[in-house]
Amino acid sequence: MSSSVFANGDAGMRVTERIESAMPALPTAMRKVAELVLADPRAALEYSITELAEHAGTSPATITRFCRAIGYPGYVQFRVGIAADSGRPDEGAQVEIGRAFGPSDSPREVMTMLLNGHVRSLKATAGLLDLSACARVAAQIAQASHVDLYGVGGSGAMAEEMQDRLYRIGVNTHAWRDVHEGLASATLQGPGTVALGISHSGETRETIDMLLCASQAGALTVAVSNNTSTPLSDVADLTLVAAVPSKYLHPADLSAKHAQLFVLDLLYLLVAGVDYEDSLTKLTDSAMAVVARRHMARSRTSRRVQ
Repeated sequence: MSSSVFANGDAGMRVTERIESAMPALPTAMRKVAELVLADPRAALEYSITELAEHAGTSPATITRFCRAIGYPGYVQFRVGIAADSGRPDEGAQVEIGRAFGPSDSPREVMTMLLNGHVRSLKATAGLLDLSACARVAAQIAQASHVDLYGVGGSGAMAEEMQDRLYRIGVNTHAWRDVHEGLASATLQGPGTVALGISHSGETRETIDMLLCASQAGALTVAVSNNTSTPLSDVADLTLVAAVPSKYLHPADLSAKHAQLFVLDLLYLLVAGVDYEDSLTKLTDSAMAVVARRHMARSRTSRRVQ
């Protein structure tokens, strides 16, 4: 993981949120440090870097690399972050995010738990996104002769949403949820095309197979996944992280979809911005075509009422 994995705009993220977001991609030695700090965040305030390394069963150099992996230049800045978190209220104090809700929870408790979890997911995604990679992908999509989007289940719905958006600004885009159809399209890819696979776990066999096929055909391949160390990322040229720090309900909860939508929406806006005037013209033209149909529907409804 790059030392610059967290963007400057993630200042509102707690240290523990950063750690939870980065955890899946951390090497074993760093994960030991992460687990120790998550169990007792204030340990870093009590221990020197050498003492923390001893308690985690690792080295001071690993502690330093760990700090950089979650966005801090060194151990001193990491400790400052811990101290700052200790002095501010915990947004999830009243409703613990790490547990499933129960039948005795009030609607407000359930709502608060959902809100906290979804906000954490969006913050983590914003912190982990590689914006230079996003810009590169958007530039390639804007000039691509063809764009394939692969996803099954809920991720397939995200692919179809992205298809609709890109198509309206003139990008030749197709979303594939069926692996047979997706593989047939993937074999037709080549230089100048883009293929994007969406999978929260990064382990969906069908999506991996479609993206791998597109890669072998010569397309620029992009994975949208929960972290950069997944089988889907392994077959992609670039990975854009849609993070979900806490699976507090079940692995397919909607916070994962919101994180994916956040990434895809950012890509869409960056693509539209490559030629803003042309995108605006196409959006206006497509909107006018739809408006005419809406007027006709309202007119028919009005006549029926009369």
